[in-house]
Amino acid sequence: MFTKSLADCPPLLANDGCRIFELLHPAKDAVELPYSFAIAEVEAGESSYRHRLRQTEIYFILDGRGRMHVDGETRELGVGDICVIPAEAEQWIDNIGNTRLRFVALVNPPWRAEDDERL
Repeated sequence: MFTKSLADCPPLLANDGCRIFELLHPAKDAVELPYSFAIAEVEAGESSYRHRLRQTEIYFILDGRGRMHVDGETRELGVGDICVIPAEAEQWIDNIGNTRLRFVALVNPPWRAEDDERL
């Protein structure tokens, strides 16, 4: 059995400008998974950088409100909403609420720095 606590994950600044807490990554943890799993945060009034990943990414909103931009489409997201971001899609998210925006970021195959391009 593998377990890990969010409290044991140091915050990192992602290429897209989000603060992330990487909970699961098969290159760093004793798990065999086809994806990586992190919690990401964007402060009130801020946005992530416009970027694209070679991988498919899924955002699941835990706290706050965001405006998601994916390849020219825009949707507002709130707690309990999910967004599938296709591989190679131009993307970013704006925090449109008054509190921190917090979401799960699941990347399949697992996230790699060389696959993350800031635009």
